[in-house]
Amino acid sequence: MEAQAPWRVLEFYSGIGGMRYSLASSGVRAEVVEAFDINDVANDVYERNFGHRPCQGNIQTLTASDLDKYKAHAWLLSPPCQPYTRQGLQKHSADARAFSFIKILNLMQNMNFPPQMLFVENVVGFEVSDTHDQLIEVLSSLNFNTQEFILSPLQFGVPYSRPRYFCLAKHESMCFHNPSVNNKLLRTPTCLTLNSSTTQNSYEQNEDVLEVVCKPIRDFLQIHIMDTVDQDCSATTSDFKKAGGCTPSETGSHDYTVPLSLIERWGNAMDIVYPESKRCCCFTKSYYRYVKGTGSLLATSKDHKPVPKENLEFSSLNELGLRFFSPREVANLHSFPSSFCFPDHISLRQQYAMLGNSLSVAVVAPLLRYLFAEA
Repeated sequence: MEAQAPWRVLEFYSGIGGMRYSLASSGVRAEVVEAFDINDVANDVYERNFGHRPCQGNIQTLTASDLDKYKAHAWLLSPPCQPYTRQGLQKHSADARAFSFIKILNLMQNMNFPPQMLFVENVVGFEVSDTHDQLIEVLSSLNFNTQEFILSPLQFGVPYSRPRYFCLAKHESMCFHNPSVNNKLLRTPTCLTLNSSTTQNSYEQNEDVLEVVCKPIRDFLQIHIMDTVDQDCSATTSDFKKAGGCTPSETGSHDYTVPLSLIERWGNAMDIVYPESKRCCCFTKSYYRYVKGTGSLLATSKDHKPVPKENLEFSSLNELGLRFFSPREVANLHSFPSSFCFPDHISLRQQYAMLGNSLSVAVVAPLLRYLFAEA
């Protein structure tokens, strides 16, 4: 019997390849026939890891005939999140960064070979935007069924709080494995299982309960960094000033130590975790540039046990051996494979920024497996 040809996939806003890694991890028999991204630095990283450079240019210039030639069965999209973030202006579809996504949606209505499946990832908040309304309207006009989710890596055993919105869409000629949740927004991944014996209790929503089943952060760390930081956590305010306002890591030492000047100023606002912790905060694209609200910091001192932050004095904070998570560790928490790496010319700040814009393979892989599964 002749093997079924692989699904043909187009990857939009491909970034550093999180979606492609998720597709590979899902086990789905599929091939990415083209990827698209306007960021040349992200494309350098993608090319380094996949041996293919995404099509670089403004997605808004694509036409229906351009996309028809790929005859893709599925589109995977992770459009810019800035129009929908809580910290942003929340201009939604009026934000110029949303224009390309809306353009792509509208192109579907004019194609001879539109995709049969669609996967969209974005920040929580997208689901209440007018861009979301346009997405659902276009999909409905083309006779697609949708299933929407808000999920976090914590629900998949990864000690990382990063809730994200996902839309899975299939043309009505193809059925979801669990059609009873068509056109619903779900906050648990229970229905993703292809084994009907799995119960709702398999995935608790309460984060305190989820932490119990998560692996400890130490499982995602680079041990050699732990050792070096614990031995020398003496970065001073003068060190920070000598580095021109940069953390010591950027000047070549790569020790990731948090300077005392930042601890003095922002200690009360820092999210501090320990190797035995089972939850850390979402890393944003501003991690390492700023310490407030951009991601967790790791306490490395072996002489201190976890203490509630409100009970810590500055002197105690200074003794914790605080450091930034390394880019490799952030990639680990995003469940990227160990083979993933950055080209040598990519700066630390660029590495953190691109990881902050990426996605969780642990979450997206089972979603894609579910999307491509035939009922």
